[in-house]
Amino acid sequence: MSTDVVMPQMGESIAEGTVVRWLRKVGDEIDRDEPLFEISTDKVDAEIPSPAAGILTAIKVHEGETVPINSVVAVIGGADDVATAAPPAEAAPVIPAPTPPAAPPAAPAPPAPNSLAAADPSATAAVERVRSSPLVRRLAREHGVDLSQVTGSGSGGRVTKQDILTHIDRRPAAASSAAGPPPPSVAPAAPIGPPPVVSAEGTAPTFDAGQSSVAVPMTVMRRRIAEHMVASRRTSAHVHSIFEVDFSRVQQLRKAHGARYEQAGTKLTLMPFIAKAVIDALRAMPIVNASVDGDRVVYKRDINLGVAVALESGLIVPVVKQADEKNLLGLSRAIADLAGRARARQLVPADVQDGTFTITNPGGFGAVFGLPIINQPQVAILGVGSLEKRPVVVNDAIAIRSIAYLTLGFDHRLIDGVVADQFMGHVKRGLEQFEESIV
Repeated sequence: MSTDVVMPQMGESIAEGTVVRWLRKVGDEIDRDEPLFEISTDKVDAEIPSPAAGILTAIKVHEGETVPINSVVAVIGGADDVATAAPPAEAAPVIPAPTPPAAPPAAPAPPAPNSLAAADPSATAAVERVRSSPLVRRLAREHGVDLSQVTGSGSGGRVTKQDILTHIDRRPAAASSAAGPPPPSVAPAAPIGPPPVVSAEGTAPTFDAGQSSVAVPMTVMRRRIAEHMVASRRTSAHVHSIFEVDFSRVQQLRKAHGARYEQAGTKLTLMPFIAKAVIDALRAMPIVNASVDGDRVVYKRDINLGVAVALESGLIVPVVKQADEKNLLGLSRAIADLAGRARARQLVPADVQDGTFTITNPGGFGAVFGLPIINQPQVAILGVGSLEKRPVVVNDAIAIRSIAYLTLGFDHRLIDGVVADQFMGHVKRGLEQFEESIV
């Protein structure tokens, strides 16, 4: 008895999906709910499990091909069906077959310039021998996790995404001290949010002898980002306003209350403070929370705050729904949860829909400031620069303060410069005079 595997509908507004990668090849045995393939939609990427146990007898959709929802992409059959299994589409096996230790690997490991495993060929080989999907291996690389040290809870000892996340949470605090004290260095700026992930798309391809250039297809996510950015530049009249903000007050509050927040299960980073200041400013100036529909201005009742997250394949903007109804602890938890699920590829379409304002953080990579592009159909976006200690004049004296530059990108079709500056002044005051009672 065979079972058709169809392109799932990941949300009401999604009509099609792209097969990014097959995690199994024709003839492989697979258990129910075991990862089978990865897809990308215009909202999220996801790992799709097998709907049944059996043998993968046919792959009907190529990697990189886009098909409507409910289209048959593969067939799962019983043991009797394997003899008539169709050859796979042009999708190379992603998981190399086990080989004797002395033999060279069947294929090079995926490039991971920032991975601990990438620096050690033996570690890479060990990772490849662990039963896991490419998505899981990528997540492990991003967090410096040795897959051979993770106990798999999946079928046949397969390591799942949840196994990786659990391992990260349980990593002993003594692990860092076991290697000895770190060398002296300049103290880094306080983190705006979770550590950013450097995109693997920045790595150079391999050139054959005589080749001066290589054309590599964009990933599905990169194509979506490109389309969205070009459309936004064509739609909105982009203007930017940059404000210098003193975060010394916020830093004092983080130091005073950070331990209490950790006891509550979250880290008190700068991002919840920025989000809170933005929410208060949006309440005071609802036109910045609006959108343009032809010749109409659409005002939004809720403040749904998007926070950009860097992934290996690009950027995604999960949304904190009704952020104006959350206190600082709630904002901290919501932002951390969405960022974690984004990096683990566990978002659903609803997590990235209906945003009314976006915050992006180029400062996480060291940028002093950026000029972000508006996330349509919104009319404004806030860019957060790196936090650094700088000399400033306070009461006619030189003082050292924690300073960051905040940039508001706004749509001049709807928002004039004076309105944008008033909004940013509200954000600046909220951060520099942050009330301790809110914390």
